[in-house]
Amino acid sequence: MPKFLHTADWQMGRAFTRFETEDGAALVEARFEAIETLARLANEHHCDAVLVAGDVFDAQTVSDRTIRRVFNATKGFVGPWVMIPGNHDAALAESVWTRAQRLGAVPENVHFALQPGVINLEAQGLSILCAPLTQRHTYGDLTEPFSGYETPEGFPRIGLAHGSVQGLLPDEIDSTNPIAPNRAEASRLDYLALGDWHGTKQIDERTWYSGTPEPERFRNNEAGNALIVDVSEPGATPTVTQLPTGRYQWHQWRETLAVQSDLEQLLERLNTLPESAVVDLRLEGSVTLAGEETLLKALSVAEARFRSLRCERSGLQLAPTDEDIAALKADGYVGEVVESLRERQEGVQDDTARDALAILAGLLREREQEAGQ
Repeated sequence: MPKFLHTADWQMGRAFTRFETEDGAALVEARFEAIETLARLANEHHCDAVLVAGDVFDAQTVSDRTIRRVFNATKGFVGPWVMIPGNHDAALAESVWTRAQRLGAVPENVHFALQPGVINLEAQGLSILCAPLTQRHTYGDLTEPFSGYETPEGFPRIGLAHGSVQGLLPDEIDSTNPIAPNRAEASRLDYLALGDWHGTKQIDERTWYSGTPEPERFRNNEAGNALIVDVSEPGATPTVTQLPTGRYQWHQWRETLAVQSDLEQLLERLNTLPESAVVDLRLEGSVTLAGEETLLKALSVAEARFRSLRCERSGLQLAPTDEDIAALKADGYVGEVVESLRERQEGVQDDTARDALAILAGLLREREQEAGQ
């Protein structure tokens, strides 16, 4: 009963420059750890092979060190790894793949499919029909030749490709490389292992996208998984098991605050997130001065707890209540300034007035605290 692990879209060498240096480095390291996790899962589930459906590397120009580290990370599983190039690491005449070979970095059990064709894994009883990308974009279906490929009798036919299943994926799919939606049936495939869509997605009972094993974008698309595929015999419907592999969870929230309960619910949601969270938060609406103080304290705690937290608050207006103003004990000229800044915010988003009011309120609170000591 052949069994294999299906993965794709490792994007090794990807940089996370929009994050703080420490966070970006941790996100990069997690991608190497994901490969080690794949090797461990392949062993734990007694897999015969690991199939990687393209975009192992994020670009042709990744460093030699990255190349060596990628293949070092595969050593935990000594069975065959079969890898095809995707649109990010296409099999050009001179490519990251040929450089890896020149470096002597590729273990003997790792097989590159740099040309279309069939890789027969004799010991495992599997035929891998490969459709590597030899350029970044193609406009014909590279899996069409699968129908003409002959395979040994009794070997399950497993397709390995990278591209967009026509008419079934969102418009933001990375590449233009088309794949017929009925490819598995038309080419007598027992399973079609796909890459390019970074989330786990079933197309039909024999066709799946595994998604990337470690999330790297703020998309709710079921990223961070690998698939264990059981094929009991040629022609049988495969059993596909989804396993989590991702270390970090990415969350992108767009919240509008209007009343106190909105803020309370937001902070409750933040508290439920694990330490592995990568959070991109954008706030709009309005908040009282007391609410702003509560929010800033909560964000400070969350920044230290999560892997990364970025919060955009420029669209969040300060709306001091009479109680807020009274608590500041701002009288005389200072009281007039507070009221003026308050009025400048009404009816129009004035970032300068908002920031000035927040700073002044903070200074007044500090003065009050010092006076009480």
